[in-house]
Amino acid sequence: MKAQDLKTKSDDELKDQLTQLRKEAFNLRFQTASGQLENTSRRRQVRRDIARVKTILGERRSRSQAAPSAS
Repeated sequence: MKAQDLKTKSDDELKDQLTQLRKEAFNLRFQTASGQLENTSRRRQVRRDIARVKTILGERRSRSQAAPSAS
């Protein structure tokens, strides 16, 4: 998932995406613990995707808070 693709999504879509990614990360942790996970690089991908989504949401939040005080 690319950051540019995420920037085109709305806040609600990003929050839904974040929820899905967190659920996937939870399931991947269990698969790792039980030895069933074959694609171990997927955990890293999911973790980074979560960080991307949270970064974009944070940027939007800070931009929206900074805009009214500058006007």
